[in-house]
Amino acid sequence: MERVRDLSELPKAHLHLHFTGSMRPGTVLELADKHGVRLPDALTDALTSGEPPRLRATDERGWFRFQRLYDAARSCLREPEDIQRLVREAAEEDVKDGSGWLEIQVDPTSYAPRLGGLIPALEIILDAVDTTARETGLGMRVLVAANRMKHPLDARTLARLAVRYAERGVVGFGLSNDERRGMARDFDRAFAIARDGGLLSAPHGGELTGPSSVRDCLDDLDAHRIGHGVRAAEDPRLLKRLADRGITCEVCPASNVALGVYEKPQDVPLRTLFEAGVPMALGADDPLLFGSRLAAQYEIARTHHGFTDAELAELARQSIRGSAAPDDTKKRLLAGVDGWLVG
Repeated sequence: MERVRDLSELPKAHLHLHFTGSMRPGTVLELADKHGVRLPDALTDALTSGEPPRLRATDERGWFRFQRLYDAARSCLREPEDIQRLVREAAEEDVKDGSGWLEIQVDPTSYAPRLGGLIPALEIILDAVDTTARETGLGMRVLVAANRMKHPLDARTLARLAVRYAERGVVGFGLSNDERRGMARDFDRAFAIARDGGLLSAPHGGELTGPSSVRDCLDDLDAHRIGHGVRAAEDPRLLKRLADRGITCEVCPASNVALGVYEKPQDVPLRTLFEAGVPMALGADDPLLFGSRLAAQYEIARTHHGFTDAELAELARQSIRGSAAPDDTKKRLLAGVDGWLVG
């Protein structure tokens, strides 16, 4: 009988992890106590029980509830020390799961009011990432994400700031929040600024809305990667386009189920994308609210979709190739994947 290899030892890159959503439950509770923050009962119950809150974001009321819990957790981050703790713990969790490269996604405008403004907030985050990377050995960079619920002019400001800090650790520009609000083309100028500044274009699409939102990300934002992208599975021509162009989809299986995009883990179309040749980078999205981190996403592929160790190794390679890691880092991690497979 073939040995079952430990997925936490499989070298991989993590390309879809949101900043607040990366926190450990205990950290949120401790920071809430430290700052006198009254958390919603639904969040406190979930954090203390270890059971993720019941969320279903396929309707706007469900998305509002998800966003309310997320915002409550974010309100606990009030000092530079809190940011440093979050980044360090996120890195520690990733290292435990075999990640050798992490691109953490953040909208610094959400933290600016408590950290002295937009520029100080981003600098505090980047300093924490730099320190943590040196202390843990984890390759770590930042993807700055605009909020599609805000005005496109705000996104342009953020894109200019992201480009300004490209030498300090910003590698990409994203667009997050409810895909049903705000057209991708409204943010085309912001993404042009980011791309012209050498940043990866990595907007969310194809999660809460269908294949059309993925096409919009490609046509209007010239995406290098798609945050989620799973609904592309509903359009064979779109799958071929993604495969032909080598566009990596940052697929988050546990998140897709938790938010009601799919009913069961086996419904997430991992096989469809994989067999169509679409590169994937499995991600944890918001483990604080969805209850599972990076290695667990690979476990879903193994347990619910029958991915062999050779196929799981290929998923890990795809995540590494789709990252913004330097070539020497990619080479080292890819060699580690080969070693895991033959070990």
